[in-house]
Amino acid sequence: MSTIHEQAVPLFEEIVNGYNKRSASDVAEGESMDLRRARQSAFEKFRLLGFPTIRNEDWKYTNLTRFLKEEYELEGAARGSDDFAGTNTQSAVETATIPGLDAYRVVLVNGVWDGKVTGGPLPRGLEIIKVANAVTDPSLAPYFENPKWGNNAFPNLNTALFTDGLMLNVTREIDKPLHVVHYYDAERNILVQPRHLWVIGAGAGVTVVETINSATGEARVWVNSLTEVIAHRDARIDHLVIQSAAAGVRLVNHTTVRQKKQSLYNNYTFTFPGAELVRNDLQLRLEEDHTETHLYGLYLTSGQQLVDNHTLVDHQKPNCFSNELYKGVLLERSTGVFNGKVYVHQDAQKTNAFQQNNNLVISKHATIDSKPELEIFADDVKCSHGSTVGQFSEDALFYLRARGIGDEAARAMLIAAFAFDVTEKIRIGAIEGYVNELINQHIPVSHGKRSDD
Repeated sequence: MSTIHEQAVPLFEEIVNGYNKRSASDVAEGESMDLRRARQSAFEKFRLLGFPTIRNEDWKYTNLTRFLKEEYELEGAARGSDDFAGTNTQSAVETATIPGLDAYRVVLVNGVWDGKVTGGPLPRGLEIIKVANAVTDPSLAPYFENPKWGNNAFPNLNTALFTDGLMLNVTREIDKPLHVVHYYDAERNILVQPRHLWVIGAGAGVTVVETINSATGEARVWVNSLTEVIAHRDARIDHLVIQSAAAGVRLVNHTTVRQKKQSLYNNYTFTFPGAELVRNDLQLRLEEDHTETHLYGLYLTSGQQLVDNHTLVDHQKPNCFSNELYKGVLLERSTGVFNGKVYVHQDAQKTNAFQQNNNLVISKHATIDSKPELEIFADDVKCSHGSTVGQFSEDALFYLRARGIGDEAARAMLIAAFAFDVTEKIRIGAIEGYVNELINQHIPVSHGKRSDD
C-alpha cells in the first residue's frame, strides 16, 4: 500500500491545506457533526491510502504518475460556476445539445448548478436539489453522513472535500428524460469534486442522460466525481453517460448503485476520444431479491488516451439477474482497460449473470488489458464471462470489396457494425442517433486502415 509519504506530488499538499481551510470555514459550520466526522474519517483514510499506484490490484493497468506530476488548485474550484457563468453556460448548452431530444435539462459548470431548468417546469415527482443545500437540511443530511467506500481512495477524497453537486428525489414515473450537462472550464489547473445523490422511490421511474463536455484550453481540470444511486422497491432507472470532454480533462467517475427488491437499473456508458484519462468505476449492489441489472459500454480511444472501465456486480440475494456487455475500439497509441467482476454471495442462489468484453484493436501500438472475473460462493447459479481481442475480419473485408465498396469505407463500416451491438440497446431514438453521429465523427474513414502511428 502506498502512503502520502511515498508520493511526492504537489496535489497532496494542496489537498491537506484545502481540507484544513475548509474545516475551519463558515461553510463547514453549517454542516451536522455527523457529516463533519464523516469527512474527517474519509480524509484520514485518504491520507493513509494515498493516490492509487500500479501496486494496487484495481489499478495495476492504470498508471497515474504522468497525471499527478501536474499541479492543481483546490481554491476556486467550487466557485467556478460563478466565475464562468453566462457565456460558458451557453457554450455548454450548445455543445451538449442532443438534436431531437425532448428532455428537462440542467447545466452544471465545474460541478455547480445555477438552479435553472429548461425544457419545461419540472413535473410532480421529480425534485432537484443542490447538494450544498441538502447537506444542511436535517431531513436530507443523513444520506451523506455514513459513507461506505472502503479502501477506495478517490471516493474518500471526494467525501472529505465535496462542496456541491446534484441531488435527485424521484417519487413517481417521470414522463421524459432529465438531461444533466456537466461542463468543465478553467483558467488554471483545478481539482473539481462533484457529489451527486439520486434517490428513486418505490415504484418510481426516471431516465437520466449525462453528457460530459469541456472547453478546449491549456488549463487542466481533474474531475473526481462521486454518484450514489438508491433504487427502492420496483423502481426503474435508465442511466446514460456520454463522455466527450477535451484533452485537458482527467475524469475519474465513481458510481455506486444500491438496488432494492424487484428494481431495474440500466446503464449505458459511451466514452469518446478526448480526455487523456478516463476512469469509470461502476459498482452495483443487488441488496434484495429479484433485482435486474444491465450494463452496456462502448469506448473509442485515440492518441495517447487512457480509458479504464471497472465494474463490480455484487449479487447479495437470490433470484437476481445481471447482464454486461462492453466493447472497445482502440486507435493509435491509446490504452483501454476493462476489469469487470461479478461477485455471488452464498445466499444468492438462482443468480443469473453474464459478462462479455470485446475489443477491436486498429493500431499495432494500441493496448487493451481485459480482465473479466467471476467469484462465486453459491452452488445453484448460471454465470458466464468472456473476452475477445481482434482485428478486422479479412473475410468480411473481401466480401465488402467484392461488392464495390472501397477499402477505407469497408473498414469504417465494420467498425460501425462492431459498435452496433451496444448502440442498439439505447431505447431513445434521438440519443441513439446522437451516439452514432459521434462514432462517425471520431472514426473517419482515414482511421479505417490499421495505423502504425
